[in-house]
Amino acid sequence: MKKLIAFFRRQSFRRKLISIFTAFAFVILMLNTLIYAGFASLLTRLGDVYESNMQLNDMDATISLLQNSIDDYVSTKSFESLENYYNYDKELREEAQLLNDVPSDDVLLLAEKNIRNLCNAYLQKAEDTVDAKRGRNVELYAELSEDTAKLGEEIHTYIYSLNNDLFKSNSETYMTVSSAIGRLETVSVIVLLLTIGGSIMILSTSTAALIRPLNRLAGAANEVADGNLDIETLPVYTKDEVGVVTNAFNQMVDSIRQYIAVQRENMERENALKENELRMQNHLREAQLKYLQAQINPHFLFNTLNAGAQLAMMEEAKKTGELLTNTAAFFRYNVRNSEDATIGEEVRLVDNYIYICNVRFPDEIHFEKDVDESLEDMKVPSMILQPLVENAFNYGIRNLERRGMIELEIKRVDERIQISVWDNGRGISAERIDEILHAKKPQPDPRSTSSNGVGIRNLLERLRLYFDNDVTFNIISEGEEAGTEILISIPCLKE
Repeated sequence: MKKLIAFFRRQSFRRKLISIFTAFAFVILMLNTLIYAGFASLLTRLGDVYESNMQLNDMDATISLLQNSIDDYVSTKSFESLENYYNYDKELREEAQLLNDVPSDDVLLLAEKNIRNLCNAYLQKAEDTVDAKRGRNVELYAELSEDTAKLGEEIHTYIYSLNNDLFKSNSETYMTVSSAIGRLETVSVIVLLLTIGGSIMILSTSTAALIRPLNRLAGAANEVADGNLDIETLPVYTKDEVGVVTNAFNQMVDSIRQYIAVQRENMERENALKENELRMQNHLREAQLKYLQAQINPHFLFNTLNAGAQLAMMEEAKKTGELLTNTAAFFRYNVRNSEDATIGEEVRLVDNYIYICNVRFPDEIHFEKDVDESLEDMKVPSMILQPLVENAFNYGIRNLERRGMIELEIKRVDERIQISVWDNGRGISAERIDEILHAKKPQPDPRSTSSNGVGIRNLLERLRLYFDNDVTFNIISEGEEAGTEILISIPCLKE
């Protein structure tokens, strides 16, 4: 079956259409042939119903004609009557041969056998009568002529009786065959309608499957015509004309995207070089002047860190530039006005924070993360992950004698988002967990990470307000030196 499908996909579009229509034409032809054969069989059977009655009627007529020719010959002894006798004698013998001559329990067949025997006896009597007449034995042929006539009448009676019985039986057979023809006609109409309906459905499905790639290609072409080049690559399932055109379209779109990307990159590079040449000449003097003139605030610090990162890149101080870039990104996120964020933005903030910590405290923090990429666009309040990671670092593994580990896991569980921040640090007692989770008056600062648990309580309060109390928040720890895990379950809100 797989080979057949693969072979069909390799065929041209024209051959596929011809194959489909040929297959359905063949099915319709075979169905009509079967129906015609059924009707022909029933009609043949219907035509044979009364043949036995006709044979008996012919035999009865032949006996009458034979008896008349015998009577004429006995009366006139003419050559014409003798010739008629021989003709009718031969005809009756042939008709008698068609009757049953085998013993049977069937009444009709047994009656046929009796009539055949009577016919043979009648023919013998008739022959003896003619011979006696030709021998001019008056007394003998008169007696034989009378016996022949009586035997003929007896055969007439038997034929009449058998004819009636056969007519009744054949009438029943006729009704049965007629009913079968009517049923076959009804079934044929139903089968034809079902076949035509099924053929139309299958034909529609098949042609839709053939046309679907063309519709996808037309839709994608319209998107490109409208200036949208961020379309998915169209799948190519066949090697026909549509597959060739689709593959060429994919290559064309990819080439256009690459060309635009190269042009944009070149323009950005040229603009960046020009801007850097102008900016870096006065960067140090401007920074000093701004330092004297501006208040120290997060915005000023963020701008200063960006300038330092660019300067470090010019001086090829790669590590210093990375540190300043990550620190600038960290402060940029902190000075944003929006209270909304996405999980992806929150995770990138944690990455910046971990990078800074690893620079400040080499080999003290080992961080791993497992984040479901499909959840990166989900909405959350800003600054919910970094405080948890910072808390795990400051009060869990910092200055730990053994290797400190922090793990961040974000996954989808029962159509909800589950966030886990785990560390192998000092752990928390059950009393302290209860005090953190059930404090009645949290501090107003929503971004505090102090060790008294106020930061976590405020974070929990922000989550409850944001998600209308649809939040599950747990702190799990086996006690001192047993590590800590914070588990949060929140709804999925698409960005």
